[in-house]
Amino acid sequence: MPGTVIKVENLGKLYRLGEVGTGTISHDLNRWWANLRGKEDPFSKVGTLNDRTQKTWKGEHVWALKGINFEVEQGEILGIIGKNGAGKSTLLKLLSKITSPTAGSISIKGRVASLLEVGTGFHPEMTGRENVYMNGTVLGMTKKEITKKLDDIIDFAGVAKYLDTPIKRYSSGMKVRLAFAVAAFLEPEILVVDEVLAVGDAEFQKRAIGKMQEISKGGNRTVLFVSHNMESITRLCSKILILKNGTKDYEGGVLNGINRYLQSSVFTAQQVVLERQDRIGGVAVRLAGVEFYDEERNPIDMAISGLGLVVSLDYLVQSKVENLVFRLIFRDDKEIIRFVCNNYHSSEPFKNLPENGRVNCFIPNLPLPPGNFFINVTCVSLGRGTLDSVDNAAKLAVDAGDFFGTGKIPEIREGVLVKHQWYT
Repeated sequence: MPGTVIKVENLGKLYRLGEVGTGTISHDLNRWWANLRGKEDPFSKVGTLNDRTQKTWKGEHVWALKGINFEVEQGEILGIIGKNGAGKSTLLKLLSKITSPTAGSISIKGRVASLLEVGTGFHPEMTGRENVYMNGTVLGMTKKEITKKLDDIIDFAGVAKYLDTPIKRYSSGMKVRLAFAVAAFLEPEILVVDEVLAVGDAEFQKRAIGKMQEISKGGNRTVLFVSHNMESITRLCSKILILKNGTKDYEGGVLNGINRYLQSSVFTAQQVVLERQDRIGGVAVRLAGVEFYDEERNPIDMAISGLGLVVSLDYLVQSKVENLVFRLIFRDDKEIIRFVCNNYHSSEPFKNLPENGRVNCFIPNLPLPPGNFFINVTCVSLGRGTLDSVDNAAKLAVDAGDFFGTGKIPEIREGVLVKHQWYT
């Protein structure tokens, strides 16, 4: 019978915003002395939960994680999901011993290989070959064992031509392919994978998911997988853990958990964009609202497949910024991206916008099938990067329409509709 390989009890991680350590030498010494004696952190009783919708202040104590309890059986694939800032990456860092917990305990049986960031554990000045041997040694393998698996690693990663090139010369996609191959083929008992697989192309993502399924199929090795792609979670995982504001919101079956998680997107999309605090940025430019109109500029509650749609995006410019790009990401109710619109590729960046205003995106033939969709909105400066970004800023309901103008209503529910012609 498989046994428990990971047991987490009352796990917590406390941070002090804007500070390194606790803020004073005396507090740091008190924390160190308590830890040395196996006592509770003397500063762990203060702090609020990690709710990104609330304003925080420098020096405030915030629980990135608090009161987390769960167990993982040998051979399980545990999916970990949650919105940005929910505590997913913090949890993986604690499990990988990159950082230590403030409260609670973690019991792990077996070697852990972690893939948390692009090029995790790689030395940029060392070649790909040297990094493979270094990572294998860290996992406790002998040089002979690593050499035996080297060909499989290189073949899976597809970097044979660059094997003796320093890692710093690799693209982000090459780094993540090699890092995953090392983590997967050097046979750790527990494989921890963050959403870095999104960096790879579609073919690699498919191969990586297949490899993780193969790893756990024999019931000997365990996988912890973090992703925002609900399709991958559904295909791969046997159980899921949902984190919300640093606490455990759900643990159990995959389909029930995903339905619970996706319902929260509906609630978020009903909130006023201007008042949303769970945004990234919002200082120089602040996104303020999203509205939908038909091609005659009439406000609508539901769009029709194949007809024109205008998405109006309100904004506030709070300091002068030039070369602005607005991006709309259309996702379905499984959080799979259907298509993206932005004014950089379709036209050109906005040079000078008034302080308060509106930009409009016209989609002449809406290619979405019937269903509910959510829109992430982002404002980017070509010189300064992302200025503001709000996930699930709006919900768009779409009804079936005569997309092809044939009088026949397409009944598809997946993908997008595409204008096309047939001939002989």
